[in-house]
Amino acid sequence: MILVIFLGLLILLFIAGVAIPYAIGVTSVAVMIFQSGIEGIAFGTIAQKMVAGVNNFTLLAIPFFLLAGKLMNTGSITRKIFNFANLLVGYIPGGLGHANVVASIIFAGMSGSAVADAAGLGTIEMEAMENAGFDKEFSAGVTAASSTIGPIIPPSIPLIMYGVAGGVSISKLLIAGIVPGLVMGAALMVMIVIFSLKRNYPRISFPGWKAFWKAGADAFFPLLTPVILIGGILGGIFTATEAAAVAALYAFVLTFFVYREVTLKDILQVCRETARETASILIIVAASSLYGYLLIKTRIPQMLMEKIFGFTQSPIAVLLILNVFFLIVGCFMETNAAIIILTPLILPMTNQLGIDPIHLGLVMVLNLMIGLLTPPVGMCLYAVARVAKLSFERMVAAILPFYIPLLAVLLLITFVPGVVLWLPNLIS
Repeated sequence: MILVIFLGLLILLFIAGVAIPYAIGVTSVAVMIFQSGIEGIAFGTIAQKMVAGVNNFTLLAIPFFLLAGKLMNTGSITRKIFNFANLLVGYIPGGLGHANVVASIIFAGMSGSAVADAAGLGTIEMEAMENAGFDKEFSAGVTAASSTIGPIIPPSIPLIMYGVAGGVSISKLLIAGIVPGLVMGAALMVMIVIFSLKRNYPRISFPGWKAFWKAGADAFFPLLTPVILIGGILGGIFTATEAAAVAALYAFVLTFFVYREVTLKDILQVCRETARETASILIIVAASSLYGYLLIKTRIPQMLMEKIFGFTQSPIAVLLILNVFFLIVGCFMETNAAIIILTPLILPMTNQLGIDPIHLGLVMVLNLMIGLLTPPVGMCLYAVARVAKLSFERMVAAILPFYIPLLAVLLLITFVPGVVLWLPNLIS
């Protein structure tokens, strides 16, 4: 019965359109009322657990990374990145489609947000592709699919949330996302080549080294952002949270002093947007922390563990079951809420099976990123459909082929943990 309240009521509230933190909070209170007779669960814990959930130094990385991404998404910086990416790979069959993916990989090292990539950089990418003769649906599909690389390559807000919820090293999680993110980009580029050869999409001729170096010099300072972040973390110069502050400061210096494309008024507006988005994330974290505490207190993880162990104790089989589960959850639940709720539920079981928590984190986040491309919640689908001026139905049809490379990468990192763990093990 308690499981029915935990999951059934939550899903019912989601379907009814109740805002995510309120749905989670109402469900938590309902569980507390139902379980009020159980020792250790008192209504006085509501405020304590919600405050404890957000009283975490590591969460400071979220507003700083959001601020850095928003500042980098202003002025001509995104256009400089896209132009450089086009000269780098635009001569491959599929031209601007590959530039779209490479630009998303570069921008991923600045924002850590799939929706920011889709809505910001995506506008420039789709406009350029359509003007060059690409179908609108194909342009939108590439843009939406490539935006999911953002939360895999560091910085990554979902990976930070997972690290906080599971007590896992944030630095190792961020570093672990580099190789899977690059593999995702390569898989999407293979799909683009196949479509481009079939549909005879345009491409540019190699512009020559002079033009290439000029574009590289033009985009040099923005391109330094991921180098500073990843190099600083790998070199032990600063922690993930400190890296976020460095990224925000660098973005401010670049946009205000170097390019002089933003005013103090613009920065104030960016800060307001960052504060609003950070508040919405932290409200979800607070409500989800209470929900996760109740899950553990009512022994739901242990019951789940017993059920699954009664079926199989194979780590691979459990990971496959979890993949299906995460994909379904990603279709209906907001990413950060899903991570905060599910991590304390699942991590004890996977630890007992010997599954590395860093490996599990990348598997979980990639699944939930695919969920951003899946109806009915699919935030990236809505963002790109709005920018491309496509109906939601046409947008869903446009993204369908790109599930293939994304699911292929998901299976690769599931069955070959070394793809995820090789790089973080180097800094152990």
